[in-house]
Amino acid sequence: MTTQPNSAEARDIRYHLHSYTNARKHEEIGPLIIEKGDGIYVEDASGKRYIEAMAGLWSVAVGFSEQRLVDAATRQMKKLPFYHNFTHKGHSPVIDLAEKLVSMAPVPMSKAFFTNSGSEANDTAMKMVWYRSNALGQPQKKKIISRKRGYHGVTIASASLTGLPNNQISFDLPIANVLHTGTPHHYRDALAGESEEAFATRLAEELEQLILAEGPETVAAFIGEPVMGAGGVVVPPATYWEKIQAVLAKYDILLVADEVICGFGRTGNMFGCQTFDIKPDILVMSKQISSSYLPISALLINERVYAPLADESNRIGTFGHGFTAGGHPVAAAVALENLKLIEERDLVGNARTVGAHMQKRLRELAGHELVGEVRGVGLIGAVELVGDKQAKTPWRNAGALGGLVNGLLQENGVISRNMADTLAFCPPLIITEKQVDDMVDAFRKALDAAVPQVRG
Repeated sequence: MTTQPNSAEARDIRYHLHSYTNARKHEEIGPLIIEKGDGIYVEDASGKRYIEAMAGLWSVAVGFSEQRLVDAATRQMKKLPFYHNFTHKGHSPVIDLAEKLVSMAPVPMSKAFFTNSGSEANDTAMKMVWYRSNALGQPQKKKIISRKRGYHGVTIASASLTGLPNNQISFDLPIANVLHTGTPHHYRDALAGESEEAFATRLAEELEQLILAEGPETVAAFIGEPVMGAGGVVVPPATYWEKIQAVLAKYDILLVADEVICGFGRTGNMFGCQTFDIKPDILVMSKQISSSYLPISALLINERVYAPLADESNRIGTFGHGFTAGGHPVAAAVALENLKLIEERDLVGNARTVGAHMQKRLRELAGHELVGEVRGVGLIGAVELVGDKQAKTPWRNAGALGGLVNGLLQENGVISRNMADTLAFCPPLIITEKQVDDMVDAFRKALDAAVPQVRG
């Protein structure tokens, strides 16, 4: 990379350690600097415009530069720029948001607890599960089952729940009491000739065997995303959640639904739990709660979780957990306005109708010689690339083809994200069918441009 000595790119390389980035490679190629955003588009420092096909990080539901969110933040900043919810304190925005979230929950919930990120929220869920077990006189009931390729964050606890190797290698993770069961990815993990229903049955049986092997009295909770996000946009096979929940109920194991990506419309319903008939005890949310204009996340807990928690806090004298900025008044005000926009503009309905168009257009690529599988629901989808369609094997090595096509797609004016050889599409919920067509047409051009390099 050629940069001016004091350019933004050079200063970024000199001073900034990036998330999810090869630090040595970054020293060579430098950053793509995004300076502006408007609707579904962002603009880089050179003035080039892109469709932001990942809504930033799965999260900008209402699009970029929504004035109503700017105004909501400004009003609250002028009135009360900060306060907390420790030691019986509170403020109007967090009370209003808690009431709103509990009232719109897909199943009956008791209380909302506020954090700043999905990672903090899942870390908190883990602590709540342990705290509850102790409150119930079950100190041995501490194990939490997650899934391979699941993504739940990057704090020490949440990264342990995450089932992706790069989130654990060299970090000395996972910690104790975290177990992982199989991924519900029919294309990759089903046996030859195994139907979706049979695959789901086998996964539920494997979960039950894991519980029995560990001892049901030691297993406290199971955590899962309705649709796996960073693990490759894995849509569960038919009957999967029904069968998993039956196993959990049999052994009195809590269900934690990680709605950080799926929540607030992404799957064509307000919550992914509604799309797949999931009835969680704890529901974790972030990202689209504020369209990521400001950091905020939350957990909803039902009475089954809250009552023992409250009793234990009474015995000890406090629930000794919380964050300085948890439920921050400005972030809460923005989240409330964001939820109003989602409802007023029927962005959940848009995710359903325009999402159906996106799924149709993406599936038109299934016959392409580099495409192994197309999957998705609502306005979240993925295309998995292969070097050999029959063998489902990669070109060169895992991630090489995904990286190549992702780079070509960016050259064509669309920002996506490749997770190894899977490219994800998760645009703002405001996207139109015409904009979907522009996005998919650019993707087809990128695929076609990759063919000579792959076959040459």
